[in-house]
Amino acid sequence: MIIWLASYPKSGNTWVRLFLDHLILNTDKFNINNSCVTQFPLRKHFSGLTSNIDDLNELAKNCKAAQLKLNLDNKIKIFKTHNALWTWNNNEYNFTDENCTLGVIHIVRDPRNIITSILKYYRKKNYKDALEFMKENKVLGGIDEENGLPTIIASWPNHYNSWKKFKKNNLLIKYEDLLNNPKREFFKITDFLSSIGNFKFNKNKINETIEYCNFENISKQEDIYGFLGNSKENKENKQKFFYLGPNNKWQNLLDNEIKFNLENLFKNEMKQLNYL
Repeated sequence: MIIWLASYPKSGNTWVRLFLDHLILNTDKFNINNSCVTQFPLRKHFSGLTSNIDDLNELAKNCKAAQLKLNLDNKIKIFKTHNALWTWNNNEYNFTDENCTLGVIHIVRDPRNIITSILKYYRKKNYKDALEFMKENKVLGGIDEENGLPTIIASWPNHYNSWKKFKKNNLLIKYEDLLNNPKREFFKITDFLSSIGNFKFNKNKINETIEYCNFENISKQEDIYGFLGNSKENKENKQKFFYLGPNNKWQNLLDNEIKFNLENLFKNEMKQLNYL
């Protein structure tokens, strides 16, 4: 069965993934490019299911079939995804369901901070363009030409609301809480995984991994080794993936017009999450 790390882009998913990568791989040396928690969907997941996986209808039609195929080994696996919990073709198809999924770690972040990361990572011209990106129900291209497939992320509020509704083993993690109290929040994640998936984690190893995964260490590793998860365009333009981290504070970066527009557009969801 699958456990999802589900989030809107630039919300802290990679930080949680790096933590779990090191913890599960149980290696002595922390390396941001060692990974056991991979992304879904990838082309290999649909082998034998369709010959036209670049077609969105075929992707949607076969998404759960690909997950059922992955689950044939009866092992628990963790996948990262930026997909919303979407439905397709008048609810005929959907991204996943309780037959495929054991649980979800749903990672959210204040959209007033997401917008700066969207601006930089997706190379938008200005904050207005970044806000349009977050307002629209979007389909992103694959992570690379060889392996990647489209990702149906929806708008920021639709993404949040979709995963909020998943009823089975749903843990909500706020990026801001990870920053303010990483030990409490990462232990919350390991306790959740242990309770639903019989994972066994060593307490000392958890504490060690939390220290390894601080932003300064991750950013230094990217400076030295690069980061495989960065986009091809950003690598070519020497734009870092781990750009601002805890220094991404909307209070210091957003003008009042963008701030008010964003808060008005996403008011209901931000109130639910206590961002307003």
